[in-house]
Amino acid sequence: MHIAVAGNIGSGKTTLTNMLAKHYGWDAMYESVDDNPYLASFYQDMQRWSFNIQIYFLNSRFRQVIDIRKRKKSVIQDRTIYEDAYIFAPNLHDMDLMATRDFENYQSLFELMKQFLIPPDLLIYLKADIPTLITQIGKRGRAYEDTIRYSYLENLNERYNKWIDNYKDGKLLIVDVNTTKFAEKPEDFGSIIERIDGELFGLFQ
Repeated sequence: MHIAVAGNIGSGKTTLTNMLAKHYGWDAMYESVDDNPYLASFYQDMQRWSFNIQIYFLNSRFRQVIDIRKRKKSVIQDRTIYEDAYIFAPNLHDMDLMATRDFENYQSLFELMKQFLIPPDLLIYLKADIPTLITQIGKRGRAYEDTIRYSYLENLNERYNKWIDNYKDGKLLIVDVNTTKFAEKPEDFGSIIERIDGELFGLFQ
């Protein structure tokens, strides 16, 4: 099976991916952050580096999709290729942080890749308001994230909610991380496990 965790910056994707991988014994695929050569530069000058970083993520995520198909174990993925294409790249373009010709080039490449994509068996969306995201971003202490704009997170949240409202590619589980503190409360993590079991294995339905 292919399970994916989606959500805005700071929503807790990596934490939940790690916890679920350990609980179920799934292989985990994480978003390329620490070894991303563009990330720090992007947050310093989004307009200059927007196309570069989106191409980097698109390439990285597509390679993950290919790898997932080759594996014989279930895989849980930290962020999907769809988020790059439907949320992050269009948002940068609409904010005039990515030139139209670059955005059209990006879209053309994604449309080509999309022919080889299969949606995850279960998409877990971590829904969070902006104050929650800012608090959690602050806790992890990445210096380059100090420059993230409030409006940037807000625009991303609007796009995420619209995407999820219209998501029909497979099973969907929404976790409200404003109230569900799965990293701190075992009972909250347990409730997520019950819901995942219900979606994947037919229990509690």
